[in-house]
Amino acid sequence: MSQFTSSGKVSQGYLLGVDVGNTKTHALITDFSGQVIGFGNSGCGNYEAIGVDGFREIIYSVTNEALQSAQIDQKIITGMGFGLAGYDWPAENQIMIQAIDSLGISCPYRFVNDAVIGLIAGSTEGWGVAVDAGTGNNVRGRDQSGKMGRITGNSIRFGEIGGAGELVWRAMVAVTYAWTQRGPKTELTNMMMAYTDIPDEAALIEALAMDKVHLPAILALEIFDLARKGEQVANETIIYSAQELARNTNAVIRQLNFQDIPFEIVLIGSVFKAGEIYIQPFREVIHEFAPQASLVHLKNPPVIGSILLAAEAIGQDLPELRQTLVQSKGWLSD
Repeated sequence: MSQFTSSGKVSQGYLLGVDVGNTKTHALITDFSGQVIGFGNSGCGNYEAIGVDGFREIIYSVTNEALQSAQIDQKIITGMGFGLAGYDWPAENQIMIQAIDSLGISCPYRFVNDAVIGLIAGSTEGWGVAVDAGTGNNVRGRDQSGKMGRITGNSIRFGEIGGAGELVWRAMVAVTYAWTQRGPKTELTNMMMAYTDIPDEAALIEALAMDKVHLPAILALEIFDLARKGEQVANETIIYSAQELARNTNAVIRQLNFQDIPFEIVLIGSVFKAGEIYIQPFREVIHEFAPQASLVHLKNPPVIGSILLAAEAIGQDLPELRQTLVQSKGWLSD
């Protein structure tokens, strides 16, 4: 059973953190010291991809797996935190609440977009800005008081560029410009012809225009490859994407009034793994606006941020919790 101090705060019990992602979902159970006692692992949990029922089933199954691993009753869970891919707007609150409540665990909880738990897990003190550049892009931030900043996270539709999918889109624009002679010829054309098995430039443009072929985000790897070999248009495409993502980030920095103070920007996602070819133009635009910003790569599993969010939900200041979680990652096998 949970125990309370005279101030009303929980003094004993267990925390449940869940990271619902686009490719995987993790659930973690710890005690207040940060010792991991249970872990669950499943696949994509984004309700936009698998539907509301699928989302509910994923968080139920992964939580159940963690509880069975921990060999505890759900009644002694005292706080929960959820990072939820696909959760972006207040209109989605009820979907999230109904799914969480269906777990049948009666305790305080908080839920946020999954980029926020990356920020909480990756920053030194749980505040700053998180920049997620995977297939798409997202930027979220929060200050020391908990105030949030954000972009829409809706990609090209709202002019937000920076992920691998948008990088490929920009390369397609360059290939189109080359065909219309608005821009220079580029090896990107040959790369796309090879991928689509279309041997003619005009036929490639026709197929793209008529949606007969679709270019996946994985082609970003080939764009980086060409740029490293000195292909100018590929390099310009990467610089454009990185600078646009930096402008997205500066918007969130402005919302939180961070531009004149030291703070951390947590870099999340596969695009940043390309290294300085992408990070340098990104950093330059950031530092023009916020010179004291420090860029740090996310090294901790985001589900750690969910556990720390669970502690916040019950009003606990547990300085040893983060340190213990970070030092013991053996529970994460994948």
